[in-house]
Amino acid sequence: MQQFGALPVMHLNQQATCHARMVYVGGLPPTANEQSVAEFFSHVMHAIGGNTSGPGDPVVNVNINHERNFALVEMRSVEEASNAMALDGIVFEGSLRVRRPNDYNPSMAATLGPSQPSPNLNLANVGLIPSSTSTGGLEVPDCILFASGLPYFITEAQIKELLESFGSLRCFQLVKDSEKSEGFAFCVYQNVSVTNKACEALNGIRMGDMTITVRRANQSPNQPEPELLQFSDHSVATKVVCLTRAYTDEELKDDLMYEYIMKDMKLEALRYGSFRRVIIPRPRADGEPSYGVGKVFMEFADVDGATKAHAEMNAGWTFGGKPVAQCLFLVQRFDDFDPDLIICGVS
Repeated sequence: MQQFGALPVMHLNQQATCHARMVYVGGLPPTANEQSVAEFFSHVMHAIGGNTSGPGDPVVNVNINHERNFALVEMRSVEEASNAMALDGIVFEGSLRVRRPNDYNPSMAATLGPSQPSPNLNLANVGLIPSSTSTGGLEVPDCILFASGLPYFITEAQIKELLESFGSLRCFQLVKDSEKSEGFAFCVYQNVSVTNKACEALNGIRMGDMTITVRRANQSPNQPEPELLQFSDHSVATKVVCLTRAYTDEELKDDLMYEYIMKDMKLEALRYGSFRRVIIPRPRADGEPSYGVGKVFMEFADVDGATKAHAEMNAGWTFGGKPVAQCLFLVQRFDDFDPDLIICGVS
């Protein structure tokens, strides 16, 4: 057990309120430790407005059972423990189960403070919405996209621009503590059918010395990546095909190799029809982040060419013995593409 701060002086005896201040957290990732769990819950409680006992961190103690991947988190007040119940389903690498512990006594707890979360919590700040079920719990909608591992030097505007490369956002929230990024964000697209494309194209890209994770918020990190959308949905068919995981940094840094790769990709594009351009981002010479490295963008003269390329490449196309994934870009965004800008994984 690790203690993270002194308890404030309260009217009620701390021992008497202990069971009502404990929170069970299940589904912890193997990498979790007492410090990371305490910091995470302190941050998300601040983000939703769940800190009701004044300034400071709401988490007092964390005790983790690593064999069963759960923790008992002691909050500093009964009210804050009740507010924490609203965090059931919150994403911490995977979706967490936030419950009352087995020794929780509802009748006794009702005399010590609020037993239900405040209705005024801003749950959208952490990607949660109230469930319509009678259980009173929370659900993570399938349409919510979760991005983690975001470098702290990336601004909120840059993250939104990156995400908006796939379509307009209905909502966006970068989780912050005292106006500083916590390195993860949530968003929902106006056209939810592009969510899979965004996950496929952005998951695993490098930003500086970090690799970001992008997936649906209700998807466990151990689940397979969502399948790519097919062109059969004509509302998202475009003239642009994006190949991911095609090349390494070392291959792209070599000028002769890059020239060969560009010629090879143009010849490949010609197999499927007329094309306007092929763009292959390269690592920056100054070492600054290049978010599109390893991707190839093929813009065809018409949708038919992109459809044919997508269908044939998706049937098992490889490069250097490695499977290459394809995704589609909304053509209206790609028309604005500037190779000198760092957007949409493109540098």
